[in-house]
Amino acid sequence: MRCFKQPKPFQSFILLLWPLTYLAIFWILQPLFIYLLFTSLWPLPALYFAWLFLDWKTPEQGGRRSTWVRNWYVWTQIRDYFPISILKTKDLSPEHNYLMGVHPHGLLTFGAFCNFCTEATGFSKIFPGITPHLATLSWFFKIPLIRDYLMAKGVCSVSQPAIDYLLSHGPGNLVGIVVGGVGEALQSVPNTTTLILQKRKGFVRTALQHGAHLVPTYTFGETEVYNQVLFHEDSWMYKFQNHFRHLFGFYCCVFYGRGFCRGSVGLLPYSLPITTVVGEPLPVPKIEKPSQEVVDKYHTLYMAALHKLFEQHKTQLGISKTQKLLFL
Repeated sequence: MRCFKQPKPFQSFILLLWPLTYLAIFWILQPLFIYLLFTSLWPLPALYFAWLFLDWKTPEQGGRRSTWVRNWYVWTQIRDYFPISILKTKDLSPEHNYLMGVHPHGLLTFGAFCNFCTEATGFSKIFPGITPHLATLSWFFKIPLIRDYLMAKGVCSVSQPAIDYLLSHGPGNLVGIVVGGVGEALQSVPNTTTLILQKRKGFVRTALQHGAHLVPTYTFGETEVYNQVLFHEDSWMYKFQNHFRHLFGFYCCVFYGRGFCRGSVGLLPYSLPITTVVGEPLPVPKIEKPSQEVVDKYHTLYMAALHKLFEQHKTQLGISKTQKLLFL
């Protein structure tokens, strides 16, 4: 039986409003910009689009983070709603670059967002000298205004050029990749600890090419904050979800949580603790063209480190002692 705390009404309002900011930018601000092109204020959108053209490659060249945006008061309200926290097991030396595996994906990746894209949980104080970048779908950075909003929070493109740029500069850069990707979102249901990782080895190869240390993380509670409706593989809805993924790069998941009133159903996540445990970095050599054997070796070491991290912290963070971490 899951025990939910009752968040403050303002925190619930913020959680409901936060995802809508993306829709507002896409459906309101962008059409407004286009409309202004046909008014006497046309120089404003014209200047922005000219600047956008000149700034097009910035997401693949380190982005443009804003300390001010990362410290917005709204992020602390999102943190306190659940609450969200980060747990350090080892220091990360600012003399190295790091490639961090983020597990599990969950539905909206609340833990990784709050811990690595904002200062709500004090990342810069916990890991001094380390600059975090959370990678997301590349096509987000082709959307005017949304790209600027994402870059301001330290989000980067998951494209190979963007990751290569960050890992070849520094030191002190940490790039987080949600290794399971959108496919893992369909595994996101309460009381499951299944990761899509067995065949995901590209991030290990990239780490070897740059000599970036691998950092395993596991966010306990990420899959508990929403219930998801799962569809049979032969159903039309499942086929629609796959078609939607091919078009847009992510799944159209059907999920639900709590409403504003106690005991009601709605789109708010359940207010359950979310804790991201950052594991000990796994040193890797720099090999420009690593063989498949070397990639397999360090991928196996990474899975073992992640499994150990999960086992060491699962009982204290709300998971049954008998629950196992499964790799697909």
